[in-house]
Amino acid sequence: MSTDQELPRREIPGSFGLPFFGAIADRLSYFYGQGELKYFTSRVEKYKSTVFRCNMPPGPFMARDPRVVCFLDALSFQALFDTSKVEKRDVLDGTFVPSTAFTGGHRTCAYLDPSEPNHALLKRFFLSLLAKRHHQFIPLFRRGMADLLSSLKDEIASKGSSSFNDLNDAMSFEFVFRLLCGVGPAETTLGRDGPKSMDLWLFGQLSPLMTLGLKFVPYFVEDMFLHNFPIPFFLVKSYYDKIYSAFEANLGKLLEEAAELGLERDEACHNLVFLAGFNAYGGMKAVFPALIKWVGAGGAGLHARLAAEIRAVVEKEKGAITPAALDQMSLTKSAVYEALRIEPAVPYQYGRAKEDFEIRSHENTFLVKKGEMLFGYQAMATRDPRIFEKPDEYMAERFVGEEGERLLRYVYWSNGRETEDPTVENKQCPGKDLVVMMCRLMLVEFFLRYDTFEVESGKLLLGSSVTFKSLTNFNN
Repeated sequence: MSTDQELPRREIPGSFGLPFFGAIADRLSYFYGQGELKYFTSRVEKYKSTVFRCNMPPGPFMARDPRVVCFLDALSFQALFDTSKVEKRDVLDGTFVPSTAFTGGHRTCAYLDPSEPNHALLKRFFLSLLAKRHHQFIPLFRRGMADLLSSLKDEIASKGSSSFNDLNDAMSFEFVFRLLCGVGPAETTLGRDGPKSMDLWLFGQLSPLMTLGLKFVPYFVEDMFLHNFPIPFFLVKSYYDKIYSAFEANLGKLLEEAAELGLERDEACHNLVFLAGFNAYGGMKAVFPALIKWVGAGGAGLHARLAAEIRAVVEKEKGAITPAALDQMSLTKSAVYEALRIEPAVPYQYGRAKEDFEIRSHENTFLVKKGEMLFGYQAMATRDPRIFEKPDEYMAERFVGEEGERLLRYVYWSNGRETEDPTVENKQCPGKDLVVMMCRLMLVEFFLRYDTFEVESGKLLLGSSVTFKSLTNFNN
């Protein structure tokens, strides 16, 4: 690990290429030529630096300015959390900003810098509602997991396999909607179309930042339409209107509480839909499959240790599953943190320098200039070999014990260090602790019922695909 020793100053290396054409060339390389990871690693090798300049998609037609300073190590990446030096205004999706038509004409909290007045109002509102509903988290999630596991078991028995993602999407949307609205989406005008409607709404906003990987479509055709022209809101308007109407009709007291804080009802409702759909549901679509993928890859040996720990704690607590009980499960906690480290749900972080300031990597210091767009690729920063032993391996025990817990300050999945808490002054995810709790609960529910399982995994537009091949309980 790095020390506090003086490091040599270096000019930030890298090139943006020719105006306009350089950004297009980099976009083609990023999506189709080298691929995401090679795009970054090749430049690390070329410049002998984890800090350099490059272009980030989507490019000149939709990006305000595709030029960024890239941070790829665990130390330089931390600069993106310092909101005294880095502005977070309209940088959620990086160099591209979706139309506010997708959010009712409002810039939602995720797009606000902490210096903007509404950021504090909205984030305080979010933190308050989560605090008031903390007693519902475990029973609601356990109910959803019981249904998910029952469906998994039935599908494996009848078909020989089961898509975890489909069941997870349904369970995640149900959990989020019930938590905020107090009823199931099937009891509203949404019916069972919530996940599909949310997926289309999400795709409309994020499509310029992804590739579909359609083998029957030439890459240049996909690139032309997906990365040069944003999807107009009217194509998904009917889906969003249906989602918004269902939330507005059932949020009830939450909207009254928002009004008491000084928020307009319409703005509060659009922000809650964004929180539910983009932040919560969108995050759960990525986080839970990644967790199961990596724990599944750990095999029967890891599963046996997790099952033994979980069952021993639950027996000691006389069957009660509480936050205190979950906190006693050190291996389970570590297994969750390790999944969040190795495959963070949101691998990108952006910010714009408010002033000239110095950042450091392990080898050098660099001067960032006021106004420059800063970009961090978390999927490399949290696999920094100077911080983590065997960084590309999933090591479930990595964060167990005193030494392991010290490493948590380099786990950044929540837009902040794992050792810090979300506040109105920062951009850390307000549901950070809830996500960690739900991940632990997911493992608890699995291993209270089953001894081991087998999965196959692949890639989706958002996160990993996971297919269950077996669920085994040796006592049955």
